Amino acid sequence: MKILAVDSSGLVASVAIVEDDNLIAEYTVNYKKTHSQTLLPMLDEIVKMTDTDLNTIDAIAVAKGPGSFTGLRIGSATVKGLGLALDKPLIGVPTVEGLAMNLYNTNALICPMMDARRNQVYTGLYRFRENTLQVVKDQIPIAVEELLDTLNRLGEEVVFLGDGVPVYRDIIKNNIQVPYTFAPAHVNKQRASALAIRAFEYWNNGIYESADDFAPEYLRMSQAERERAEKEKTI
Repeated sequence: MKILAVDSSGLVASVAIVEDDNLIAEYTVNYKKTHSQTLLPMLDEIVKMTDTDLNTIDAIAVAKGPGSFTGLRIGSATVKGLGLALDKPLIGVPTVEGLAMNLYNTNALICPMMDARRNQVYTGLYRFRENTLQVVKDQIPIAVEELLDTLNRLGEEVVFLGDGVPVYRDIIKNNIQVPYTFAPAHVNKQRASALAIRAFEYWNNGIYESADDFAPEYLRMSQAERERAEKEKTI
């Protein structure tokens, strides 16, 4: 089973090819460029470097949201185009589940945090049991203080990761009441290889769809949609 995985849901752009338990290639960039500039060149590079015939892949995995509206749209357009051209199914993986897979088999509660602006984060809570990622609380947009209250009530050791951590680090430190750590640099942002590993589980459970049917999950309205809704209220 060979999966091409793409994640452009946040600040990081990441592409990987994983075959069974072997990571063939991964290309991840987090540096001052838009995903429209990086994603296709990255994909082209790992395909060329590994002499991969894209017709030999079985499925394409993608971070389906939440995350950056622009990033999700770019990722969605990329994989839908590939899926249609290659006639391959798509496996949409919830973004924060892919992030949680970075911390495989940790004993701590896993709390990915993606900055959602307005003092909110996209997050979910996860733990590993018998080598399998379990969803404790499904992904949602939530105020940072409310998330920390939830973690304090649960009373478990927690590890934080994601691009929301540097934004809200001080709030975390000042409000968390349980043992906690911050994931180190090599596993604290999106990695397409981790997304691919989660995608294998979805595939094995028959959860995938055609390129035509795939759509990203934003979880909340974009800023433009919110502003339009506010204007309509005043009319």
